[in-house]
Amino acid sequence: MAGMNPNQIRVAGNGRILVAPVGTAAPADTASEWGTGWTDVGYTSSDGVKFGRKEKTSQVDTWQSVGPARFIYEDRDMTVKFSMLQFNPDTLPLYFGGGEVRETATGSGVYQYDVLSDPIPDERSLGLEFTDGEEVVYRFVLPRGQVTDTDEVEMNRKGSLKLGVTFTAMAVDAATPLATWLVKDPDFAGTTPA
Repeated sequence: MAGMNPNQIRVAGNGRILVAPVGTAAPADTASEWGTGWTDVGYTSSDGVKFGRKEKTSQVDTWQSVGPARFIYEDRDMTVKFSMLQFNPDTLPLYFGGGEVRETATGSGVYQYDVLSDPIPDERSLGLEFTDGEEVVYRFVLPRGQVTDTDEVEMNRKGSLKLGVTFTAMAVDAATPLATWLVKDPDFAGTTPA
């Protein structure tokens, strides 16, 4: 399996990002629909999605060795960064940290969204899906997390507004994975069943 194989190079040519309340069941495979509770955030910028994975370790040094004898894991961050292009009742609260958009008066056609002065946790599940041709489908699920950083929104006549967010994974419990990849890819054939 090792070695150079151009057929194993993946391009996330088309994809989508979905959010749901924490605890919403994610699909168990790559063919099933995402189901009730999952909301597609719509168009995102052509930059796509950026994954981040950082681990902070400290090393145990010994008198008997120049190199570390052991590493101790202190921290693990897994992030998904993307910029939403659509403005609606789903994307605005995701960017600003929760809450609801509501009509100011029935039938007024005017809507209000309040940004709270004291932030409250806005935990969600996040799903990402991309395809590479007709045969290959990748799905990535973070069962629990929240937006921990946002980009500045530039308002000018040169381009569309972007709601850029960084979504950071949070542990559900000791038994639940921090994240899960579901892969339909012929180059994974022969992998031992779970």
